[in-house]
Amino acid sequence: MIPPHIAVVVPCFKVARHIVDVIAKIPSSIRKIYVVDDACPERSGQFLQQQSSDPRVVVLFNQTNLGVGGTVMVGYQAAIADGADIIIKIDGDGQMDPALIPNFIEPILAGEADYTKGNRFFDLELLNRMPRIRVFGNAVLSLMAKLSSGYWNLFDPTNGYTAIHSDVCRRLPFDKISQRYFFETDMLFRLNTLRAVVVDIPMDARYEDENSNLKISAIIFEFLGKHTQNFFKRIFYNYYLRDLSLASIELVLGLLLTAFGVIYGGYHWVASASIGIATPAGTVMLAAMPLLVGIQLILQFVGYDIASVPRRALHRATKRIDHLDNT
Repeated sequence: MIPPHIAVVVPCFKVARHIVDVIAKIPSSIRKIYVVDDACPERSGQFLQQQSSDPRVVVLFNQTNLGVGGTVMVGYQAAIADGADIIIKIDGDGQMDPALIPNFIEPILAGEADYTKGNRFFDLELLNRMPRIRVFGNAVLSLMAKLSSGYWNLFDPTNGYTAIHSDVCRRLPFDKISQRYFFETDMLFRLNTLRAVVVDIPMDARYEDENSNLKISAIIFEFLGKHTQNFFKRIFYNYYLRDLSLASIELVLGLLLTAFGVIYGGYHWVASASIGIATPAGTVMLAAMPLLVGIQLILQFVGYDIASVPRRALHRATKRIDHLDNT
């Protein structure tokens, strides 16, 4: 049996202090390591070429700064072109332990997942090491990511320790994926449109002397806008463009009834308050009933959406289709 071709992509920006040590810790089972220098002011790529003799390392240089997302896409495309089966992405700042790579590729090799990502929140005892602002910020971002991506079973959406099967990776729209810090959560949205299976992998939260370039307080409102955009795109793609189900009707009716109840009830409440007369019971019921029914329909839609998380690995289906086409 031919062993799988496993590659690692390492985006580099201001990581000259850590990059050599990170590369040295990558297991020998990894066939190729693509280090992508994102126009790094510290010349991390050149520094690695001078300090490391690892024959697996391929250093790529972006002519302009593309951001972490754009840089990872460059590495993905290089790995796919060289025939990689599974592509791991780790950062070059030393926060991600390369020894965990087998944990990330195992569900993909077993046909249980198309994409795996780290989850630093799995072990509650280890959260004491994480700054409190990060815990709160990531909790908020995780809720937004569940709504926008449709992966209700995932947490820690900004975690950049990931692995993906190349059959799924090559189907991603590389030119549309966010090039900056939103790319991890944007990846989840894109994967959901493909109906790919995504699995969380427990990992330790490592915070040493390095400074993260990601500031939760600075990006949370930007993320909110992008999550909102992806949420509406996902609902339209999955429930109205690609398919039409009972949940599609429940959502529309639920929103209409809820809006009617709020507007009708609010109008009559203001009108009654302005003249000092109690609102008639019939008017109250006419506002309350559509509101209650609308909320119930929306909750039923949410329940359907949660139950619709992809569970059949896409790359297994792809291989079966290719086999049938060749017979």
